[in-house]
Amino acid sequence: MTNTTEPKPEPPYLRIVAEIRRRIDHGELAPGERVPSTRRIAREWDVALATATKALTHLRMQGIVETKPRAGTVVAAAPVAPARPRRPDPRPDKLSASPTTPPTASSAAPPAEQELTLDRIVRTAVEIADTEGLSALSMRGVAARLGVAAMSPYRYVTGKDDLILLMADAAFGEKSYPTTAPDGWRARAELGARTLWELHRRHPWLAQLSSLTRPLLIPNLMVHGEWSLSSLDGHGLDTTTLFDIHVLLFSHVQGLAVHLEREEQAAATTGQSEDQWMDSRAHTLRSLVESGRFPTFATVVRSFEDGYDLRLDTLFELGLKALLDGLTPVIEGGIRSHQRPTPPSHPGTTPPRTPSPRSDDGHGRTP
Repeated sequence: MTNTTEPKPEPPYLRIVAEIRRRIDHGELAPGERVPSTRRIAREWDVALATATKALTHLRMQGIVETKPRAGTVVAAAPVAPARPRRPDPRPDKLSASPTTPPTASSAAPPAEQELTLDRIVRTAVEIADTEGLSALSMRGVAARLGVAAMSPYRYVTGKDDLILLMADAAFGEKSYPTTAPDGWRARAELGARTLWELHRRHPWLAQLSSLTRPLLIPNLMVHGEWSLSSLDGHGLDTTTLFDIHVLLFSHVQGLAVHLEREEQAAATTGQSEDQWMDSRAHTLRSLVESGRFPTFATVVRSFEDGYDLRLDTLFELGLKALLDGLTPVIEGGIRSHQRPTPPSHPGTTPPRTPSPRSDDGHGRTP
């Protein structure tokens, strides 16, 4: 009886590697051009994100693609073929380096496993989030990028949520403040806001991690909070007003920065740039302008000779100036508010309360 052994099917990630390499070889993807992101690969080939990450990692290790911040993974300037295996050296004194030599105890673990550290895990996770977006991050994807077993990162972090906190703390820790603060509260507040904006620009996923009502409680973000509060302190403001202003300034940064990551996600999902997306909706925009229902909007839109370019950096500076101009009389004029302004009431709603330490005797009586 003849035994026939069927060949094992090729792993999915290698099929993806082969197809992307074919596109590069045939000029469908030029040097510097972005290759499909992990999300797009997962959707196009119907595989898990970890498999997509493994495919890109394989291409990166071969020198075919490279990672560029905010550009994602692109075709390398000079793709190189994988190195051919070297023939064994027949000389007796070189045979000890032969692949058939049994590994020693110290070399039993792969080099990547031996060199694995918490710092490498966090830096690799930040790199994935920077280039592919936070939604592409997974523990398996980090392990694949590092070239280690899927469960190896769990020796250092308990899971993805723990890893994201460490990533955020590392990212916020990339910028600090001078020992000697600039003169004047406004200069200090501007420096704090611009520093946070720069960090969110560098790591757009930061704005996705928390809301104002549930802030991140991590040491390196507190460094920025301390700078902001200290710049406002000493002007006679009551502590509630002082903290309100601090939150308002942070919300200006976060509120704009949240669109950085969303645009990257939209581009990856649709395969269209911002300009391409707007061009595809030119007919709809023209219909709204010509409907006659929105005269002011129509007048403004028609005044743009080459269209309107939404520049988040410009909006950030415009909004920061407007905020600080408006807050100047509050901070410098000695206007204090020991009680917050009462918001407009709506039927059936109750204003939220923030817990605070009790100041009574435990029975509702204030001493």
